[in-house]
Amino acid sequence: MALNFLKFEKLTIVSYDKAERTGTGEKFVAMFNPESYALSYENVYGREQGINTSARTARYAMSKPERLNLKIILDGSGVHTLGLTNIIGGGARALGFNNSMGKGDVYKQVQRFLELTSYMDGKLHEPKYLTLKWGDLVFKCRLNTVTVNYSLFDNSGIPLRAELDTSFLGDIEQSERLKKERKSSPDLTHYRVVGAHDKLPLMCEKIYGVAQYYLEVAKINNLNDFRNLRPGQEIYFPPIEK
Repeated sequence: MALNFLKFEKLTIVSYDKAERTGTGEKFVAMFNPESYALSYENVYGREQGINTSARTARYAMSKPERLNLKIILDGSGVHTLGLTNIIGGGARALGFNNSMGKGDVYKQVQRFLELTSYMDGKLHEPKYLTLKWGDLVFKCRLNTVTVNYSLFDNSGIPLRAELDTSFLGDIEQSERLKKERKSSPDLTHYRVVGAHDKLPLMCEKIYGVAQYYLEVAKINNLNDFRNLRPGQEIYFPPIEK
């Protein structure tokens, strides 16, 4: 009886040399999909408290970037722990799990991972921008930490297995962050990307509640002609006192 196998999607890390993450980028495809991953979120509150008090108000300060932790396994021993090879034989290849590596390939793959995610890029003068993709997970990030644990060595000391314990920090562009935050209070700093039909007085009215600040906003942004805004340009709206 023939078995019909589905094509499994592999965890892929795409490395870009631009914060906009445009183009195809360079890809690192995981040998095995992780058994699990963890997303953590953290809010930070002020620590100030009055003298001779037993409690305090938790005053919100900021939300830290999301953090993604997962383990990536590279195995060149030829003995995979997924159990699929023994159960369905050659069907494992159809599932995309037959990722045999030659001698020394584990170390080479670790170095490729580090080059795409951790090492400083000569043009950027910093590590590259990343997007981690797997199923419904699309995570724009930068590598925070990675610990490489080598095991199963051959007689010459070449590693046959590596486990990469990774931690990635969420990284999104400012315009995307502001859109996500949806801040509307006039006493906060705002950035807005100009749309096709946006007019500065109307943009001021939406943010401040009145349109009268448009001349000050035009001056701060060095706009020579505020009547003809360019779609796609970013406008800075300073906070006003309550």
